[in-house]
Amino acid sequence: MAGDGLITIGGLARACGLTASALRFYDDCGLLVPVRVDEVTGYRYYGEAQVERGVMIRRLRGIGVPLEVVSEILNGDAARAGRLLDEHVAELAQRAREAAAVARLIKEEFGAVVVLSAAVLAAAIEQVRSAAALDREIPVLAGVLVESDADSVTLTATDRYRLSTRAMVPVRPSGGAWSVVVDAGELGGIGSWLRGLDEVTVRALDDGLVLAGDDSELRCGTIDQAFPDYRAMLAGLGAVRTRVMVGRDALLAVLEAGGAAPVVFAVDQSGLLATGNGQLRPGSPSSPGSPGSPGSPISPRYTDSLARLHIPATVTGPGIELAFSPTTLRPALVSAIGPEIMLDITAAGAPVVVRSATDGELTTLVMPTAIPNSKEYGG
Repeated sequence: MAGDGLITIGGLARACGLTASALRFYDDCGLLVPVRVDEVTGYRYYGEAQVERGVMIRRLRGIGVPLEVVSEILNGDAARAGRLLDEHVAELAQRAREAAAVARLIKEEFGAVVVLSAAVLAAAIEQVRSAAALDREIPVLAGVLVESDADSVTLTATDRYRLSTRAMVPVRPSGGAWSVVVDAGELGGIGSWLRGLDEVTVRALDDGLVLAGDDSELRCGTIDQAFPDYRAMLAGLGAVRTRVMVGRDALLAVLEAGGAAPVVFAVDQSGLLATGNGQLRPGSPSSPGSPGSPGSPISPRYTDSLARLHIPATVTGPGIELAFSPTTLRPALVSAIGPEIMLDITAAGAPVVVRSATDGELTTLVMPTAIPNSKEYGG
């Protein structure tokens, strides 16, 4: 509690069954806005009456209701909410595996165990694993950090140029806090297995991580090295000065058109102007949806020998110029959920936070590349 009837973000997270990162995202998108934000510390404080709204959001998101529909349900009348819920429930399949649930409850008596939605874990692994290093120059960077505490399970990976972290609310939490670094290579083929399950029991052992569901079980090897302090990295980013909401497909089209060369993005209130060193080319007008064709989210402009493509976007904050290597930025866009991307920019040379505009649980940091004569804020 924070006094004066207000609740800290951690207190509200525990009361609602949501993670703190989810609450920060729901603040950004206007779904659950704090009563007060401390101007000095930036701490968010909520009213006790908001616990019920937070629980309702968690319950709706827990059954897969899209974010925009959650807003309509909470802000509309009862009849409209009922219709929307009926439409959503009609699309859900009923699945029950009572015997497997009992077996998992028994297994929870042994070791560090947590129960997760198998589909959520599969998605989280796919989103985070691509940020792990492909080489083993630094062995721990070729792994995925798995952390469990009373409120959440978090997966994190970084290759020093990207960092992806995804928090999940467990179906049944662990009895205590634990963490292991799992070899990312061993997580590559388990998505199809997980999607055949309802829930999965995750158990941390001294020599590995064991995933069990129904009558099957998988064991993943671990890396016995300390993982980098990624939380300190996130905390040190500073305040967001420019925020960009942009279509994911438009960004991907630009990166794919430009080959392997870095792409420069000039950000202003009209959107993004992507510049490649003579490599960006609009698609054939006869190819619907290709860059530069009718209906395409990007339009071509050329100046001298450089190819420039304008991408419409919603921008808040001052303009800035950034450059990215396609091999670094593209995986962050591919792993995001939904048609729109949110980019949080603090400074020209600082990592950019990439989030899906429809799912705040996944956070990815992407390091821009250096560009000559880059514009600073206010330039």
